Amino acid sequence: MNSFRLSLLISLVVSAASGGGAALTIARSAIAQTPASPTLPAASTPASTTIAPSTASRLNVERLVQVLDQNDVSDAIRQVELGWKYQFEQYYGGKFTLPYLEPEQIVRSLDNLHRSTGKKTALIYAIPTPNHLELILVTPGTKPVHHRITAANREALSTAAKTFRTEVVNAASRPEDYLPAAKQLHEWLITPLEPVLKAQKIDTLILCLGTGLRSLPMAALHDGQRFLVEKYSLGLIPAFNLVDRHPASLQGTKVLAMGASEFQDQSPLPAVPVELTAITRTLWQGKSLLNQEFTVANLKAQRAATSYGIVHLATHAEFLPGAANQSYIQFWRQQLRLTQFRDLELRVPVVQLLVLSACQTALGNPEAELGFAGLAVQSGSRAAIASLWSVSDAGTLVLMTELYRQLKTAPIKAEALRQAQLALLKKQVNLNQNLALRTGDTVPLPPDITVEGAKLAHPYYWAAFTLIGNPW
Repeated sequence: MNSFRLSLLISLVVSAASGGGAALTIARSAIAQTPASPTLPAASTPASTTIAPSTASRLNVERLVQVLDQNDVSDAIRQVELGWKYQFEQYYGGKFTLPYLEPEQIVRSLDNLHRSTGKKTALIYAIPTPNHLELILVTPGTKPVHHRITAANREALSTAAKTFRTEVVNAASRPEDYLPAAKQLHEWLITPLEPVLKAQKIDTLILCLGTGLRSLPMAALHDGQRFLVEKYSLGLIPAFNLVDRHPASLQGTKVLAMGASEFQDQSPLPAVPVELTAITRTLWQGKSLLNQEFTVANLKAQRAATSYGIVHLATHAEFLPGAANQSYIQFWRQQLRLTQFRDLELRVPVVQLLVLSACQTALGNPEAELGFAGLAVQSGSRAAIASLWSVSDAGTLVLMTELYRQLKTAPIKAEALRQAQLALLKKQVNLNQNLALRTGDTVPLPPDITVEGAKLAHPYYWAAFTLIGNPW
């Protein structure tokens, strides 16, 4: 297995609700401990709607197409939201109990978020079908719109996505290798919507993607002149009704940084001590724990004793095909399975951001995609930042330190990630010369942790990092 690292940021915040009345309780944002069933939980708040048990089933693509043929976009959104909610519940084996919002309430929620954050967010649904791609765009304060992309049938879409992933993940590939597929996918997924996005001055996109698309490095889509990340802050969601929609700030929080540089059966991670030191000594106020101290019990004990708003974990992790219990985070002598994430008790206090900086994800595999896209919901965090593939230790260190620097001032989490990615893309940062500048301190680097600054502009180094869940 390739060497890679996992970083986990957890932040405690209390914020006002957006588009849904009073703030959600912790119990609502949790995944229930009982097995999933076709009956979804009823919600009782004024902003929510009781979901009839008969509607709780996997998305029926044929019925969705029929509804869109009748131009009933609102009903199509309902079908996607309920169908994908059920799909994630079946995969994780539990019920997600966030209250349900109707399409009209989603529009109002986006409008309220614009007012509270100053960032204007659009929601894009992309649903592959055998014969075409269905796109639905939801923007603040306006009616949703639908586009059907007939050229993007399932076979053509799958071929382009596979080529795109293969070339972007190869750090030695040239622009002529990955740009054709990047442009084709942009033409299908983004270009039809851009007249509305530009007219409404949208600056943030949250992407609700169907099977086969959830592991696309969306930041590296290209319009022929710019990458998508150069135009928008980006976030991936499993469904809008599976997202805690409260904007929050990380300012004023403390960090608990934990990780491992040595392992029994896996390759060492020599950059981890540097990363933990840089974060806790210069980028943020907090505490670091390494190797033997990196245990689940210790994480829970530290959080119980001190209100650490941020928790950073640097270790091996992997999203694999098959059931959710096949995927894991590696602690010192324990693999914590995806189905055990709730054991970390990250919901009390409420988690603001979970960052997996260098996961190894089975790109294009439907089950691994579910694990990746549903990470924030399953963990109990409001949002997650995770990497789709194993980025080099040096590249991850550069991006992570820049991310922490940007989180201090960015208006929303997605914009902080965007600015960190742009710093690599535009060759504004490198490992040796800029680490001290970014961290405010001189941190000695192991001799085998090197990367040429010019190489960091390749999307291999920055496009893997994806924000999942609440981008605000």
